[in-house]
Parts: sequence; C-alpha cells; structure tokens
Amino acid sequence: MNRLRYLVNLSYEIFDPTADFLFILEAARTERQAVVSEQLTLTPPILAARYTDPVLHNRMLRIRANKGRLAIRYEAVVDIDHRFDDGNQLSEVPVAELPFEILPYLAPSRYCESDRMMEFAMREFGAMPPGYSRVYAIREWVRNHVRFLSRSTNERTSATDTVVERTGVCRDFAHLMIAICRALSIPARMSSSLDYGADPAMGAPDFHAVVEIYLSHRWYLLDPSGVSIPSGLLRIGTGRDAADIPFAAIFGKVESERPFIEIQALTDPAAGIEMPLATIKAISTW
Repeated sequence: MNRLRYLVNLSYEIFDPTADFLFILEAARTERQAVVSEQLTLTPPILAARYTDPVLHNRMLRIRANKGRLAIRYEAVVDIDHRFDDGNQLSEVPVAELPFEILPYLAPSRYCESDRMMEFAMREFGAMPPGYSRVYAIREWVRNHVRFLSRSTNERTSATDTVVERTGVCRDFAHLMIAICRALSIPARMSSSLDYGADPAMGAPDFHAVVEIYLSHRWYLLDPSGVSIPSGLLRIGTGRDAADIPFAAIFGKVESERPFIEIQALTDPAAGIEMPLATIKAISTW
C-alpha cells in the first residue's frame, strides 16, 4: 500500500461582479483509494455546493464568488491499495462481452477522435496479438514519438493534432493513447492525478493526466508520458477525456495564477505502507 499527501493552492482575481467555478481537485474515494484526512479552505469563506458522481466517484465543488480575490486550499492524505497483475494474463474484452457502462469509452470524444485514427491504428498495431502487450506497445509508441514540451499546446489541441505535431504535455499524450486504443475497439479513458516522481528539472509539481485501459474486465493504469511513477498516481477525476474532468472550469472574467502543488509519499513500514516503486506489473487502482 502507498500513502500520499498532496496540497493544492489555487488563486484567482475576479473582475466581474460575480463568477462561477466548478472544481474537481479533491481525492476520489473508491474501493482501492481511501481518504485518510482532508481539509478544504476557501478565502474568503464561501458556501460550496458539493456533488459526488455515484459511478465515477468524481467529487465536484461548485462556487459562486464575488469580485476580488479568491483562494482555494485543499490538502489530503490518501491511501492507495493497488492491484498488481501479470500483464501476460490480461486479455482484450470483445465488444459483445463488454458491460453496457463501458461502451461509452469506445466512442470518439471531444479530444480523442478515434474515428479519425482507425487507419493509422490498424497500420501500426492491428497485426499485433491483442492484450496487455499491445496496449503497452501503444503506450511506448506514444512515449517515444511525442516530445514532452511544457506549454506547447492549448485547450483546443486534440489527439489528431498531436499525432501530426509530435509535441505536447501529459494530457496530449493521454488523448493520443486513448484515441488509438478506442480505434482498435479497446475501451480507454482518462484519469487526472498529480505527477508524483517527475524529474524536478521539468518544473514544479503539477496536475497530471494518465490513461486507463479496460482489460479482463478491469481498468489498468498507464502513463504514456512516462514522467511519473505509476504506483504513486492517486486518483482525482475520471472521464472520457480532459473535457470531462478539468480541475477548474471558470465562468466569468477571471485571471488565474499558476497552481501551487505539493505531493509527498509517506511511509509506515509497520502498517505495510511503503514508497511508490516502479514495476513491470499491470496496475489497477479501480
């Protein structure tokens, strides 16, 4: 088991009389992820409406704030009880056997135009044996053919843009891998997290987008950007792509400051809580 502490500080200057915000930044509670402690502080104090998706466990905050400064501070300690499986034992699930709730993750979405990627996906990966090895090969192709470059893309960049331009940030890597998998009839979705284990030379800790693939009737986690230690990736949001799970959606004339984020692994050997480590096993946190 791994235990992670994370802190998020967000700051905004509101110019309209009021502005509305939707946040997904609180740690999700799932069968394999438990929130040990958490604290949310809004400055100035504002009443926040809360909603938790009963299926995906995304926790949403809705806030209406008045003109002036708004600050949000969220801190949590989270335990993750990973499931580690032998990838060689995992198989792709035929569409006819997929649960109905999984089917939306086969369809094209805002940033993952899998319908436009079918010829490319079949040419590159169609002849490979189906299963985890093919999924991992897609992950490696994306990691090796796209260059990580901070601020190289924007909120309009999609998977087809990335396959042409070959540069991007973590969400672009994720969108491209998701689109390729869906084009091969492999359900795929995005999970938002924090980039635990990233090289400090890349900059300060940040929000991080990764991919989940549905194999053998379970979701498995992969990071196509390769910047994180996957066992240190806690779950914040889950959706079809970044459009479903922005950490902040803003409605109004607002100026944002860069988020301040801290992420730290905590250990307690007596309780079986250890440092996140790299592994060749397939990882599931769902």
